[in-house]
Parts: sequence; structure tokens; C-alpha cells
Amino acid sequence: MKRYSSPAEMIAEVGTTLGTSTWWLVDQQMINTFADLTVDPQWVHVDELRAKEGPFGATVAHGMLTISLAVSQLAEIVEVGGTDMLLNKGMDRLRFSAPVTAGTRIRTTAELVSVTPRIRGFTEIVFGISVEVENTGKVALTAQVRAFAHVAESDESTV
Repeated sequence: MKRYSSPAEMIAEVGTTLGTSTWWLVDQQMINTFADLTVDPQWVHVDELRAKEGPFGATVAHGMLTISLAVSQLAEIVEVGGTDMLLNKGMDRLRFSAPVTAGTRIRTTAELVSVTPRIRGFTEIVFGISVEVENTGKVALTAQVRAFAHVAESDESTV
């Protein structure tokens, strides 16, 4: 894990690879739970028999589930100290390139794309992520994840 004492410490490392998470299993129970929570029971996600005959040979994780897991895996890769909150600002350049079938494992690799000080103690951090599907040689998705890190005791008058 890459640890920084503050967002400002990250500026010198823009453009570097931060690391890779551990492998996480994406199983059918997780997919079904996500389908229930998001009211998205499309057969390709939850009907194992029908999906076996479908285009992927098995059920597949929702793209939004894969994104959610990738963002969670960032916590294994990087820690930003000196902050009292880290907020999701959104994503850019999100691309799905391979399915994540039930029973496979994924891991995320992250690079530091940019670090930009903002007003009121916030710093905007952009991570480039890539989610790999184990034993396939395929990347399930790539994206740029934008976050706001807030430094509790910063001078709010600075930009």
C-alpha cells in the first residue's frame, strides 16, 4: 500500500503507478444481492441456466458492481492521511472491455493521474484504474476516478 501523509505530498508522484489490490471473488451471491439492491434483475446477471446458454457462458456481474468493487479496492492500494473525508466526485473515460463472470476474481491497479488543490481545504485527486479478470489476460474496465480529499485544518482562504 502506498501511504501519503497529506494530499499535498502526492503532487510529486503524479504519473506513477500506485500499486495493485488483492484478488476479490465476484460470486453469484454478490451479483444477486447487487441485483436486488439496484432493482436490476436482468437474466444475464441472475438466471444461471439461461445465462449458461447466453453470450458469456455464465452470469456476469453488473458493470456498476464492478465499478463499485474497483473503487473499494483503491483503499488497499493508497491511503491519504491528514484528511477528515474523501468524497467521490465521479468518473471520466469509463470503458467496459470484458465481462466479469460469476465465480471469477478481479483486482485493480491504480495510477496517480493528477492532484489539484481546490478551495476550502479540498484537493481533487484523479486515479487511473484498470480492473483485471484473473486467468483471462483481459481487462474488465478502465476509468479515471475523481475524488475530493478534505484537509480538516487547512486555511480555507487558500486556493
